[in-house]
This record gives sequence, C-alpha cells and structure tokens, in this order.
Amino acid sequence: MILYSSFQLLLWVMAVLGLIVFFSLYFVTAGYGQFRTRQWGPSIDNRVAWILMEAPAFLTMLGVWCHAGCPQQLPAMLLFGLFMLHYAQRSFVFPFLMQGRSQMPVTIMLMGVLFNIANGLIQGGGLFWFPNPDYAQGTSYLAEPHTVAGLLLFATGMGINLHSDHVIRHLRQPGDTRHYLPQRGMYRYVTSANYLGELLEWTGFAIAAATPAAWVFVWWTAANLVPRSHAIHRKYRAEFGDAAVGRRRRIIPFVY
Repeated sequence: MILYSSFQLLLWVMAVLGLIVFFSLYFVTAGYGQFRTRQWGPSIDNRVAWILMEAPAFLTMLGVWCHAGCPQQLPAMLLFGLFMLHYAQRSFVFPFLMQGRSQMPVTIMLMGVLFNIANGLIQGGGLFWFPNPDYAQGTSYLAEPHTVAGLLLFATGMGINLHSDHVIRHLRQPGDTRHYLPQRGMYRYVTSANYLGELLEWTGFAIAAATPAAWVFVWWTAANLVPRSHAIHRKYRAEFGDAAVGRRRRIIPFVY
C-alpha cells in the first residue's frame, strides 16, 4: 500500500532536486554527446547506454500499472499509452537509429537510470495510485478543452522531437566526421530543436493529465534541457560563428 503522504514527499523531493540540477548544469556541462570527456570516467557504447538508461522508465510505469491492478480508466489509459509510446521509441527504436561509434559515460547512464525509475514511479502514481478525480468522467474528460489542447501539444512536440532527431542523424555522410550546424525544421529557430520538442511533449502531457506529478516531470525536463541548450548554443557560436547561428534562440523560439 502506497501512502499518499509518502507520494507527496517524493514529489517535493524531486521538485527540489530539479531546482538543484537546473542551477548546477549552468556551471557543469553533463559529459555526454558532444560534451563527453574522459573526466566522466569509463564509457560504454551509446546504443547500449540509451537502452539501459531509458528502458527503466518504460518498465517502471508498466510495473506501477500492474501493481495498481491494471485499471482501465480511459483518460489514465490514454496518458499511460502516450508515456509508453515515447519511452518505447526512446528505449527500443531510437538507439538502433544512431549512427557512428559514440559512447556515453557510465556515470551519466546511471544517473539517467535513477531518474527514470523515480519518474516512472511518480508518473505511474499520478495516473493509477492517486489519479485526478476528474478521470472518472471517462470520455467527457477527453473532450475537455485543456485535455484536447494538451494532447495536441504532446503530438506537436513528439513530431518536432522525431523530426529533429532525423535531421541530426543525417547531417553527415558515411565516413564524414566533421561537425555541422543543423538548419532544417525547427533548427531554423532554435539550436536545440530536439529539446524543444521534448519540452513541448511533456508540457502537453501535464496539461492533459492535470496532476502535480506530471508538472514535476515538466520541471525536471526544463531543469535538464534548458541549461544544456544554453551550452549547445554557446558551443555552436564558438565553433561556427555568430553570423552562422544568427538570431536563433536556444530552446524556445524568439524567447530563449
């Protein structure tokens, strides 16, 4: 039996940790992707790391649903499906689309595993242990303006995220090791379009879910991706010059 007070405490702990992460990442750039260095310790193949890092979110959410008795309340099940769709793609499709032989530090992977387990617990808890009482409305809840808006925003964000990943994967021809500035899609407006897509996804999810747990996830997404988008923007300006980057923002078009 999961106590509501314990669940609330977990939400507060995650929110405070997100605040610490947000400020820390403006001073320490997480050493994965284009920022990987030996200082972060031993590394493993990027594909394997992504599977090991992202799959716990999928499996933990599934475990919470089973623990709750496999409820079938329609709004919760739809949101459950969207969460699982995202993490199925990130865990079991995205890694196999990667090109090159890049690696990820084990420390980064393990931090991702811990976050994804904790987030799977709170998102599953927000849907199945302590759901929004309005979910009892069933199909009527899905017709609510905020639900429709949230679902549309989620779909838009996922589309931007997937397209942006596609753009990044096709910047180089086989055997080419040079760096390029992404130019297509939402990269015309921000230098981290893939992060923009993910932030929109989970903001849409939170609007539709209308639970504190979902908004904690939005906060964590921003706390992780906004500082990293700043680091990427700064690196692009240093590497390609201010003229090439132009007026593109970091992660939010025309704003930041």
